[in-house]
Amino acid sequence: MTNLYNTNTMKKNIVLLLAVFTLTIGNVFAQKTSEECMLKGSLFTEAAKAKNYDEAIKHYGPVVASCPTYSLAVYQYGEKMFKHFIKNGDESKVNDLITLYNDRLRLYPEKTDKGEVEMDIVQLKYDAGVGTKMEQYKAYEAMFNNYNEAFKSPKSLYTYFSLAVDLNKDGAVPLANMFDLYDAVTEKLEDEEGRMAQKIIAFSDKEEAGETLSSRDKKNYSAYEKNLGIFGKVRGSVDAKLGSIADCTNLVPLYNKDYEANKNDLAWVNRALSRLNAKDCDDPLFFKLVQQLHKLKPSAKSAYYLGKLAEKDGKASEALRYFNESAELETNPKDKARVYYSLAENFRKAGKLSDARSYYNKMLEVKPNAGIAYLKIANMYAQSANNCGTTPFEKRAMYWKAADLARKAGKVDGAIASTANQTAASYAGRAPSKSDIFSANMAGKTISFRCWVGGSVRVPNL
Repeated sequence: MTNLYNTNTMKKNIVLLLAVFTLTIGNVFAQKTSEECMLKGSLFTEAAKAKNYDEAIKHYGPVVASCPTYSLAVYQYGEKMFKHFIKNGDESKVNDLITLYNDRLRLYPEKTDKGEVEMDIVQLKYDAGVGTKMEQYKAYEAMFNNYNEAFKSPKSLYTYFSLAVDLNKDGAVPLANMFDLYDAVTEKLEDEEGRMAQKIIAFSDKEEAGETLSSRDKKNYSAYEKNLGIFGKVRGSVDAKLGSIADCTNLVPLYNKDYEANKNDLAWVNRALSRLNAKDCDDPLFFKLVQQLHKLKPSAKSAYYLGKLAEKDGKASEALRYFNESAELETNPKDKARVYYSLAENFRKAGKLSDARSYYNKMLEVKPNAGIAYLKIANMYAQSANNCGTTPFEKRAMYWKAADLARKAGKVDGAIASTANQTAASYAGRAPSKSDIFSANMAGKTISFRCWVGGSVRVPNL
């Protein structure tokens, strides 16, 4: 009995010792593994931080192989590293970067924007020439439909549309589909421009109010101006890419052919009218579509197009009535802006400049990046210079006011920045010079305008 007791006790002690040994070895191993990961991770990240990518890449493989979840920083710095090599011509790193993106999505889903990363992969494959044009187009199409919020890179938007145009020329993408895509891409570009223009105006208003911008604000201000310029240029490139394909010669036969099959489709009629109007297609089809739209659903758009027809027929008062009706009914900001612009132009041509300015400003309320509105007001100010002052100095001072608005037009709308900046320079050149200011003893003084322009301008200090 004693021997049996001793034997059982011995077995229990052996099991206990083995458990302690195993736990100790496990802790030692875990500690060793953790230390190895820290060493490997540090070797990579320190080299990558210093942009010593030739050294960093030696350590990237070991750290992701042995310690894939060591740190998100490994994948953030790894992305910069691989982009560096690809930019410098090493196309072998394209697949490595794609693998990195997929690893990050898998290992850090809660800290990764899936849409943005998937968008990066699609653009990367296109830049590297991976896949056929149709495969690339389909990849962009899937991203645009499924991750529209992340699809905001001007380069990617242009690439997507450019592929559609090229495939249309090859007969692979129908003309109607391409026009639908043009509308969608243009709307996306304008939405992004509007978002940035609002921020630019906020910073600009602060400066004009005499507030000092922080260094961070100045950096953001500059970045928004730069990006807005890029968006404007891309929007111009999209229009240029569409080129002659979207002229009346192609549009009229296309919509005539499809009219009977689609005449009761309100969305189709609206799109057809929008494109024909954008190209000023003076064809009986336009009038037929307007009548059909008004028959299907009298609306802001039908009132707008009836206004355009009245305008073409020289019926100014009738056109104004329809445009005002359209503005009151319209809820879409982009379309509302277009109506306000038509109203403003109508008043401007009639010489009713104060009314014109009022509608240009209404346009800016719903579309802050409508630089053309600022430019039109600037031009009206400049044209009114001789009527807005009692002395030659006061009259020429109006050009300062006109130049300021022209510059603002360039800030909020990259598509017309070049024209706006040239106009601003021209107006500034007509304003009083430093010697004029000195001779008139007007430095730092305020000039008020008692004509329709109103407001005032502060003469620059010498």
